[in-house]
Amino acid sequence: MDTLVLNAWYQPIDRVSWQDAFRLIFTGRAEVVENYGDRTVRSARQAFAVPSIVRFVRKVKAAVSFRRKVPFNRRNVYLRDRGRCQYCGTKVPSNEFDFEHVIPRAQGGRTSWENIVVACIPCNQHKGNRTPQQARMRLLTKPTRPKSLPGNGCGGLVWQEGMPQSWKDYLRSVRYWHETLES
Repeated sequence: MDTLVLNAWYQPIDRVSWQDAFRLIFTGRAEVVENYGDRTVRSARQAFAVPSIVRFVRKVKAAVSFRRKVPFNRRNVYLRDRGRCQYCGTKVPSNEFDFEHVIPRAQGGRTSWENIVVACIPCNQHKGNRTPQQARMRLLTKPTRPKSLPGNGCGGLVWQEGMPQSWKDYLRSVRYWHETLES
Protein backbone atom coordinates (compact mmCIF):
# COMPACT_ATOMS: atom_id res chain seq x y z
CA MET A 1 0.00 0.00 0.00
CA ASP A 2 1.61 3.22 -1.20
CA THR A 3 1.17 6.88 -0.36
CA LEU A 4 1.29 9.66 -2.94
CA VAL A 5 3.73 12.45 -2.01
CA LEU A 6 3.04 16.03 -3.08
CA ASN A 7 5.35 19.02 -2.90
CA ALA A 8 4.38 22.17 -1.01
CA TRP A 9 2.36 23.34 -4.05
CA TYR A 10 0.29 20.11 -4.21
CA GLN A 11 2.13 18.71 -7.23
CA PRO A 12 2.90 14.96 -7.20
CA ILE A 13 6.57 14.11 -6.89
CA ASP A 14 6.69 10.45 -5.85
CA ARG A 15 4.98 7.52 -4.23
CA VAL A 16 6.35 5.94 -1.07
CA SER A 17 5.41 3.13 1.28
CA TRP A 18 2.96 3.94 4.05
CA GLN A 19 5.81 3.42 6.54
CA ASP A 20 7.91 6.12 4.84
CA ALA A 21 4.85 8.38 4.79
CA PHE A 22 4.52 8.00 8.57
CA ARG A 23 8.21 8.89 8.97
CA LEU A 24 7.67 12.09 6.98
CA ILE A 25 4.62 12.98 9.07
CA PHE A 26 6.12 12.20 12.49
CA THR A 27 9.31 14.14 11.73
CA GLY A 28 7.23 17.18 10.79
CA ARG A 29 8.34 17.25 7.15
CA ALA A 30 4.91 16.39 5.75
CA GLU A 31 1.23 16.66 6.58
CA VAL A 32 -1.66 14.38 5.72
CA VAL A 33 -3.83 15.54 2.83
CA GLU A 34 -6.06 12.47 2.70
CA ASN A 35 -6.30 9.10 4.45
CA TYR A 36 -7.37 5.67 3.27
CA GLY A 37 -10.83 5.46 4.78
CA ASP A 38 -10.70 1.79 5.71
CA ARG A 39 -7.06 1.27 6.71
CA THR A 40 -5.50 1.84 10.12
CA VAL A 41 -2.25 0.99 11.85
CA ARG A 42 -2.27 0.34 15.58
CA SER A 43 0.33 0.92 18.23
CA ALA A 44 0.02 -0.27 21.82
CA ARG A 45 -2.08 2.78 22.75
CA GLN A 46 -3.33 4.38 19.56
CA ALA A 47 -4.74 3.75 16.10
CA PHE A 48 -3.62 5.84 13.14
CA ALA A 49 -5.36 6.20 9.80
CA VAL A 50 -3.02 5.23 6.93
CA PRO A 51 -2.34 8.26 4.72
CA SER A 52 -3.26 8.01 1.06
CA ILE A 53 -1.72 11.41 0.20
CA VAL A 54 0.84 13.51 2.09
CA ARG A 55 2.28 16.93 1.30
CA PHE A 56 5.61 18.43 2.22
CA VAL A 57 5.03 21.46 4.43
CA ARG A 58 8.07 23.36 3.11
CA LYS A 59 9.87 23.58 -0.19
CA VAL A 60 12.09 20.54 -0.69
CA LYS A 61 15.13 20.33 -2.91
CA ALA A 62 14.09 17.17 -4.71
CA ALA A 63 17.53 16.53 -6.15
CA VAL A 64 19.19 16.57 -2.75
CA SER A 65 16.80 15.41 -0.09
CA PHE A 66 14.14 13.28 -1.74
CA ARG A 67 15.25 11.82 -5.06
CA ARG A 68 16.13 8.14 -5.01
CA LYS A 69 17.57 5.83 -7.59
CA VAL A 70 15.03 4.65 -10.12
CA PRO A 71 14.07 1.10 -9.07
CA PHE A 72 14.86 -1.67 -11.55
CA ASN A 73 11.61 -3.36 -12.57
CA ARG A 74 9.60 -4.24 -15.69
CA ARG A 75 7.50 -1.06 -15.58
CA ASN A 76 10.53 1.22 -15.33
CA VAL A 77 12.42 -0.58 -18.11
CA TYR A 78 9.31 -0.09 -20.27
CA LEU A 79 9.21 3.63 -19.40
CA ARG A 80 12.94 4.09 -20.01
CA ASP A 81 12.64 2.54 -23.49
CA ARG A 82 9.41 4.49 -24.13
CA GLY A 83 7.57 1.25 -24.89
CA ARG A 84 9.49 0.66 -28.12
CA CYS A 85 11.28 -2.51 -29.21
CA GLN A 86 14.97 -1.67 -29.07
CA TYR A 87 15.66 -3.73 -32.21
CA CYS A 88 12.92 -2.76 -34.69
CA GLY A 89 11.45 0.36 -33.04
CA THR A 90 7.82 -0.75 -33.04
CA LYS A 91 5.55 0.28 -30.16
CA VAL A 92 4.93 -2.70 -27.89
CA PRO A 93 1.91 -2.86 -25.55
CA SER A 94 3.06 -2.96 -21.93
CA ASN A 95 1.40 -6.34 -21.34
CA GLU A 96 3.09 -7.94 -24.39
CA PHE A 97 6.74 -6.91 -24.22
CA ASP A 98 9.56 -9.30 -23.46
CA PHE A 99 12.27 -8.57 -20.92
CA GLU A 100 15.20 -9.02 -23.35
CA HIS A 101 18.73 -9.77 -22.15
CA VAL A 102 21.14 -8.12 -24.62
CA ILE A 103 23.87 -10.54 -23.59
CA PRO A 104 21.96 -13.77 -22.85
CA ARG A 105 22.17 -15.24 -19.37
CA ALA A 106 23.54 -18.43 -20.92
CA GLN A 107 26.55 -16.35 -22.05
CA GLY A 108 27.03 -14.65 -18.68
CA GLY A 109 24.61 -11.74 -19.12
CA ARG A 110 23.10 -10.25 -15.97
CA THR A 111 19.62 -8.96 -15.25
CA SER A 112 20.46 -5.27 -14.83
CA TRP A 113 19.69 -1.84 -16.28
CA GLU A 114 22.72 -2.14 -18.59
CA ASN A 115 21.69 -5.51 -20.07
CA ILE A 116 17.87 -5.42 -20.32
CA VAL A 117 15.79 -3.78 -23.07
CA VAL A 118 12.21 -3.88 -24.31
CA ALA A 119 11.78 -6.23 -27.27
CA CYS A 120 8.78 -7.30 -29.28
CA ILE A 121 8.12 -11.03 -29.38
CA PRO A 122 9.28 -11.54 -33.02
CA CYS A 123 12.61 -9.75 -32.40
CA ASN A 124 13.18 -11.61 -29.13
CA GLN A 125 12.50 -14.96 -30.83
CA HIS A 126 14.73 -14.09 -33.80
CA LYS A 127 17.62 -13.07 -31.50
CA GLY A 128 17.18 -16.17 -29.37
CA ASN A 129 20.09 -17.10 -27.13
CA ARG A 130 22.59 -15.00 -29.08
CA THR A 131 24.12 -11.54 -28.70
CA PRO A 132 22.88 -8.84 -31.10
CA GLN A 133 26.11 -9.19 -33.11
CA GLN A 134 25.71 -12.96 -33.39
CA ALA A 135 22.09 -12.51 -34.50
CA ARG A 136 23.07 -9.65 -36.87
CA MET A 137 20.70 -7.28 -35.09
CA ARG A 138 21.39 -3.71 -34.06
CA LEU A 139 20.26 -2.06 -30.82
CA LEU A 140 18.60 1.31 -31.37
CA THR A 141 19.86 2.65 -28.01
CA LYS A 142 22.40 1.35 -25.53
CA PRO A 143 20.69 0.31 -22.28
CA THR A 144 21.77 2.44 -19.28
CA ARG A 145 20.64 3.09 -15.74
CA PRO A 146 18.31 6.15 -15.92
CA LYS A 147 18.66 9.05 -13.48
CA SER A 148 14.93 9.71 -13.91
CA LEU A 149 12.16 8.35 -16.08
CA PRO A 150 10.63 10.06 -19.08
CA GLY A 151 7.03 11.07 -18.92
CA ASN A 152 5.01 13.45 -16.94
CA GLY A 153 7.31 15.22 -14.52
CA CYS A 154 6.91 12.87 -11.57
CA GLY A 155 8.94 9.81 -12.42
CA GLY A 156 6.50 8.38 -14.93
CA LEU A 157 3.67 8.29 -12.37
CA VAL A 158 0.35 8.36 -14.20
CA TRP A 159 -3.00 7.43 -12.70
CA GLN A 160 -4.01 3.91 -13.68
CA GLU A 161 -6.78 1.53 -12.73
CA GLY A 162 -6.05 0.00 -9.35
CA MET A 163 -4.50 3.15 -7.89
CA PRO A 164 -6.42 4.87 -5.09
CA GLN A 165 -9.25 7.10 -6.36
CA SER A 166 -7.96 9.92 -4.17
CA TRP A 167 -4.82 10.17 -6.33
CA LYS A 168 -6.77 10.66 -9.57
CA ASP A 169 -7.20 14.45 -9.46
CA TYR A 170 -3.54 15.07 -8.65
CA LEU A 171 -2.17 12.74 -11.31
CA ARG A 172 -4.67 13.86 -13.92
CA SER A 173 -3.45 17.47 -13.57
CA VAL A 174 0.13 16.30 -14.18
CA ARG A 175 -0.92 14.72 -17.46
CA TYR A 176 -2.67 17.95 -18.49
CA TRP A 177 0.50 20.03 -18.12
CA HIS A 178 3.05 17.53 -19.43
CA GLU A 179 1.45 15.56 -22.26
CA THR A 180 2.22 16.34 -25.88
CA LEU A 181 -0.52 18.30 -27.61
CA GLU A 182 -2.18 16.74 -30.64
CA SER A 183 -2.61 19.01 -33.67
